[in-house]
Amino acid sequence: MGNTKINPMMLMQMKGMYEQFQNNHPRIVPFLNAASEAVDEGSVISVEMTTSEGKKLYTNIRVNASDMEMIRNRVGGGD
Repeated sequence: MGNTKINPMMLMQMKGMYEQFQNNHPRIVPFLNAASEAVDEGSVISVEMTTSEGKKLYTNIRVNASDMEMIRNRVGGGD
């Protein structure tokens, strides 16, 4: 990753944005927490979005071993 410096002001701004996101969408964080606990190799993660104009976008992935490594070692996570 190199020599990345962390900007404390940016962290504070991101924290505020995250809190606002949680307030705006109270069901998504518990869902993501539950999903991260339930996911295993072979799980299929699907994402669908409908734009304000009605256009639908969709994709999915099948979780593999390297994905699980990333999930286990996510920032602030892991055992």
